Amino acid sequence: MNKTDIIETAFQVWGQELFKTTSLSQIAQALGVTKPALYRHFESKGALLDGMYGYYCDHYVGFMKASYEKALESRDINQGILLMARNFAEYYARYKYIFIFSLIEVYGDKNRDKDILRQFAIRGMDVKKHWFFLDAGDEHPSKAQLIVTAIFFLVTLFHKSRHEKTGDPTTEEIQRFISFAEGVISHGLGFDKNLVNALDFEKLEKSGGHQIPPEGENEGLLKAVAGAVAEAGPWNASMDMVAQRSGLSKSGLYAHFKSKADMLGRMFIAEFDRIVDYAELEQSRSELPQEQFYLAIVALANYLRSRPEILITMDWIRTRRLDLGVTVPPRIFRIFADIKLEGAGENPDGLELSGETLSRWILFLVVNTLMRRPEGTSFSDVSNKSFQILYKFIVLGIEGW
Repeated sequence: MNKTDIIETAFQVWGQELFKTTSLSQIAQALGVTKPALYRHFESKGALLDGMYGYYCDHYVGFMKASYEKALESRDINQGILLMARNFAEYYARYKYIFIFSLIEVYGDKNRDKDILRQFAIRGMDVKKHWFFLDAGDEHPSKAQLIVTAIFFLVTLFHKSRHEKTGDPTTEEIQRFISFAEGVISHGLGFDKNLVNALDFEKLEKSGGHQIPPEGENEGLLKAVAGAVAEAGPWNASMDMVAQRSGLSKSGLYAHFKSKADMLGRMFIAEFDRIVDYAELEQSRSELPQEQFYLAIVALANYLRSRPEILITMDWIRTRRLDLGVTVPPRIFRIFADIKLEGAGENPDGLELSGETLSRWILFLVVNTLMRRPEGTSFSDVSNKSFQILYKFIVLGIEGW
């Protein structure tokens, strides 16, 4: 047994639980060794996670570097982008547990997220210096951000589509997935480019939108729940934290909620219903599908900008499995399902971007755009220009640039 054996086992063992719980005992058991034997290689769980981070950086650059250098030589920028996107999608489709690690322990960790491009540069892939994706400035989402976020979602969709299958994906499965992902990145939902370019975004935004729904009867209490979740995450938010925020005693909370799961479930349902109500009102301002689509995206953004606690909670759902016995009401995932779309379709493997999956994808992208705002700015500082860029990417792909 060496360090690499331990690290590779850790990816698989901890990845099966989506890194929700991690212990050296689990790794020792999987390797058939004692826990003290692991301590000869890693003095703590944190040291092992650091080792996994270094392994990930080496492994990722080793897989991507050749295609990255080829992309830099391409005279057609979009072709270079697609080459990188294809390889990015292939890497995470092949290595499921490394994908989960990167999503939660790298891009879900502020320190590692800030450090990752430096680590790639040390290994000879200086993305920040050469990457032609980084062209939108700090105020708005770049091509890189949108493509990476979209592929993360598509890779998750791919792994979920084969959750009942055993073993690694076959070469044929991976190639079909790459073709699907390339189609989404290339032309999005396939809207008519002329109709999209004719949209007057500013006019739509200023044409007398509806007010965000007023606060409900238990709004103060639900805000306290959302604030606790935003602070500690849904797993660690406690009744004590909510009691402290709401001014009630813990026993007083039980007069309103049967349990922690009931408390979280009611908060989510109330907020999701309000989000959907608001989005549907905004959609009703137009009968044109391409306008309804944009109005719904801006409605999501406006609501979440006005409720930062809910936005941060949604980000926890975006990057973590919410395993608390709370059922997210399906209505939230039908915001875009009833808009008549000609471009959105599905492939033979059940991977699709229509109906509820489409709504999940867009919600994922909207939350990511707000959460990755420039450092030192507030959510309200994220302008609608960012969502115009996001909208064009969703409906036209990189052909919209």
